[in-house]
Amino acid sequence: MDRDTLQRRAIRRVLSQSGRPMSPPELLAAAREDVPRMGLATVYRTVRALTDEGWLVPVEMPGEPQRYECAGKGHHHHFNCSRCGRTFEVEGCPSGLETMVPEGFRMDTHEVFIYGLCGDCNDPLPGPRGR
Repeated sequence: MDRDTLQRRAIRRVLSQSGRPMSPPELLAAAREDVPRMGLATVYRTVRALTDEGWLVPVEMPGEPQRYECAGKGHHHHFNCSRCGRTFEVEGCPSGLETMVPEGFRMDTHEVFIYGLCGDCNDPLPGPRGR
């Protein structure tokens, strides 16, 4: 049963508007604009419920905390900023991956993670833009 709580609406809004995977602490900071007294435990419960409902999917990144994004998106990859830690969606897919598969093996799926500096962190001007 989909409970339509203020907290759930705030988290849905944040994820829908962000267009990028977010960690529970990132969700908490952004959702507090709508629900100032929301706690991290509420975010985790809501994320679990939205994942169980199929509205969210986890984004598993090697060596990083799990992030979540809206379900139903086409095949895509992710960019992780090594300075601010935010993760972004990357459209497209590198070609030639099948040539990297060892002889006699079969590739079923793949994940590509790109690491570097996002536009805000790479900007030579001081101060964040669009965060």
